[in-house]
Amino acid sequence: MLIQEIILENFMSYEYARVPFKQGVNIIGGPNGAGKSSLLLAISVGLGQTYTERSRKLSDLIRWGKNQARVTLILDNSKQGNKRPISKYSKDQLFLTRVLRRDGKYFFELENRVASKQDIERLLGKFGVDPDNMLIIMHQNMVEQFSVLSNLEKLRMVEAAVGLEPFRENVVQAKTKLMRILSQEESVGKLLEQAEQTLHYWHEQYEKYQEKKQLQLKRRFLDRELVWAEVERRENVIKGLQANFNKNQQAIGKIENERQAIISELDSQETQHQNLKGKTKAVFEQRLSLEREVAQNESILSFIEQLQNEAQAIEDLANKSHFKVLRSENLKKMLKTARQQVEKANEEIQVAQTIMLKLDESSEKFSSEALDKRVTLGLLDFKRANAIVEMKTIEKTLKEAEESLNLSMQKAQQSGERIAVLKSNAEIQDEIGLTNGHLAALVDVSEDIERHYESYSKLYLELKEKAQLVAENREKTLEEVKTRMLSWRTVMENLLERVNVEYQKIMSQTLATGEVKLSSAQDIETAGLEIYVGFKGSKPVALDAYTQSGGERTTATMGFLLALQQHVRSPFRAVDEYDIHMDPKNREMIAKVLVAMIKDASAQYVVITPSQITFAQQDANVITVQNLEGKSVVHEVA
Repeated sequence: MLIQEIILENFMSYEYARVPFKQGVNIIGGPNGAGKSSLLLAISVGLGQTYTERSRKLSDLIRWGKNQARVTLILDNSKQGNKRPISKYSKDQLFLTRVLRRDGKYFFELENRVASKQDIERLLGKFGVDPDNMLIIMHQNMVEQFSVLSNLEKLRMVEAAVGLEPFRENVVQAKTKLMRILSQEESVGKLLEQAEQTLHYWHEQYEKYQEKKQLQLKRRFLDRELVWAEVERRENVIKGLQANFNKNQQAIGKIENERQAIISELDSQETQHQNLKGKTKAVFEQRLSLEREVAQNESILSFIEQLQNEAQAIEDLANKSHFKVLRSENLKKMLKTARQQVEKANEEIQVAQTIMLKLDESSEKFSSEALDKRVTLGLLDFKRANAIVEMKTIEKTLKEAEESLNLSMQKAQQSGERIAVLKSNAEIQDEIGLTNGHLAALVDVSEDIERHYESYSKLYLELKEKAQLVAENREKTLEEVKTRMLSWRTVMENLLERVNVEYQKIMSQTLATGEVKLSSAQDIETAGLEIYVGFKGSKPVALDAYTQSGGERTTATMGFLLALQQHVRSPFRAVDEYDIHMDPKNREMIAKVLVAMIKDASAQYVVITPSQITFAQQDANVITVQNLEGKSVVHEVA
């Protein structure tokens, strides 16, 4: 049981009323306009229903001339076993009040404390009551409305009434999750595609950037190579100058050696020449001596010849006088000797003359050679002077070259360690020009490209990983949807199978046939509850607002509701004027079935009927409502 009593103050036609309810069936009867339906409406409003079939504004439910209405429900919170429905309150009764004000402000009170709509919904949720579910509280004309509902709406009402909504919610959550994942997968796929395109663009730019970096590196290397090439060139220049200096120094040394040799030769020749002059002088003096000797000998020879001539005369005289005189033979000997001496002296003179000629030739040769050597010495002196001047020039140039080398070396060392240079300066300059040309073509390629490329690479990898993760989640969620769908379908098919058995039993008592089944069970979004009924031996057809008569629709609908009762979670159920179109036989049969189903259950059922009450008093709590002078009055039938 849920509601023990309802207290109304200024609600519609009630000024004040206290209506007790009991476990089982509670029958509210009375003439039309007495205020029967107002009681069920008050219960619905008290349980939190916002929209009613009587009014679109709750303020319209306030009694005419009053500014406020109150509906108080006394709820049963007694222990069921060892536990109360609402364990927060350790009391058997809970007072739930809803206050309606003319200014349109409404509020709840729970145990005389203001409560929010969410608090009330949580409270009723623990009792298992949903006032908006037609299968729990069926107001006037809702029997007709139920037949108009789509199969999908009917099925969802059944799920909510029997507490199987979590199965649908699980499926819907899984499908929503799947749709979200599919949407996410599509979004990630598009993002991945866009990222891939963007990454491709930045990859191209990154390659250009890498090319630029390589060219810049190459340019720096070429600059380094160029300065070291300049160092090497200057070193080669210095080597050449040093070689020239050494060569010039060697040439000067050679010239100096040649000079010293010529000077030595001249000195030697001068000595020889002086010796030769001495010899010539000695030979000349010897010749003069010999010539004097020849002259003397010729004089002696002439004297001897004269003597010889005189001696011959004397000899002839002597012979005549017998004087002793020199004999001519002696003179001849003397003459011969003198002539021999003259010849010898002439020969010696000739020899001396020959010697003198040779000495003169030698002297002339010495003079000529000395002249040549002096000329050569002069040339060597000129060469030596030029070589010294050139050596000084080279030395100066070498010093300047060394200074330039030092500057170039300092500049080169700033560029880095020395590298081997295999190309000429001209070749390096040409290569620098070509590299500069390539760099000019990449002048717009900035350093930010690397950061963008790395960023998009990271993003692409993240999106790729995310896409893979989303795909894995999709597969898992698909499996989850299948599992939850199978669970939902299984419980719904089992439920409707049991309801169908009961429904067929109930309908058979009205001499009708019927069937309850689940349609489109493979898709929860289109799945529905199909109710079939056939009267008077006709083939069962779908229950709708056009095929059956009003009484047939009401009977079939009530048959279904009764078949569902043992599965309904809510301890409170109500139906208003269900039997208005029924024939007396079916009305009595439905009443009996209802009492039989509720009698042994802990449920509470409120039935409102304007018809003759067919329920046995001992099986139901009968309440009558009358309208006296515009006021509804409630009487409980003992």
